[in-house]
Amino acid sequence: MAKIIAMANQKGGVGKTTSSINLAACLAVAEKKTLLLDLDPQGNASVGVGLDKSLFEEANIYHALIGAKPIKECIYKTELPHFDIVPSDNHLVGAEIELVSELARESKLKAALAPIEAEYDYILIDCPPSLGLLTLNAFNASHRFLVPMQTEYYAMEGLAQLLNTVRLIRNSINPELSMEGILLTMFDSRTSLHKQVSSEIRKHFGDKVFEAVIPRNVKLSESPSFGKPIILYDIESKGSEAYLALAKEIILKERTEQGSDLPPELPKVPVEILQGASEQPIINSEL
Repeated sequence: MAKIIAMANQKGGVGKTTSSINLAACLAVAEKKTLLLDLDPQGNASVGVGLDKSLFEEANIYHALIGAKPIKECIYKTELPHFDIVPSDNHLVGAEIELVSELARESKLKAALAPIEAEYDYILIDCPPSLGLLTLNAFNASHRFLVPMQTEYYAMEGLAQLLNTVRLIRNSINPELSMEGILLTMFDSRTSLHKQVSSEIRKHFGDKVFEAVIPRNVKLSESPSFGKPIILYDIESKGSEAYLALAKEIILKERTEQGSDLPPELPKVPVEILQGASEQPIINSEL
């Protein structure tokens, strides 16, 4: 049965899609059968693995969500063995509107994935940069969530809001949802601010923060425009090394966790951070 991980951060530009593509690719290289599900209407993950948009106009995640096609018909191969993708395009914008009046609207993705879960080791969901109905579906369908996070102070506030939303989801529709970890991205070791914020994040969240850190890297920025994961574009780059290390960390972590029946507790956000976050639930509590 697949381990389903939502790659989530409501703040855009934090390396979420880049991390989704490259983590999936590196898990596949480790011979873990991996499915990347592009749940962002921008469809950047779909293009980032080299898919031609014209190929999946009639069969993508939008069609699976609204029940027009089984998800098995929306899966496409990538260049890498063991690495498949369910692509997305801008039609997905309409899915939130179409689903809002549906019964069990927050469970559409979970139901769609059920027939194929046993076929994969990992399913990664590239969530949109918001906490709307699509992200709610991702959280409800997932066992874990992974937070790509820039080493900037404003990122801490965004994390507090995200964790508040996850607590609401755990208390209502998915009590098993827990944190896979926090991934520090776009890190520049030459910048004192980045080092300071990184230190603070590790101090507050401890082993919830991955040892692997994703650096600012030119090759990593270039690879999506060539439709390739970094390991196919430049395997010797710092970005490639970082994502390979992340994949190894996740695989080893799963081995140590096997046998535990209880989901890990969510980390506590420091009081001073929570005071700056919205006190209102991000999603509708009437689920």
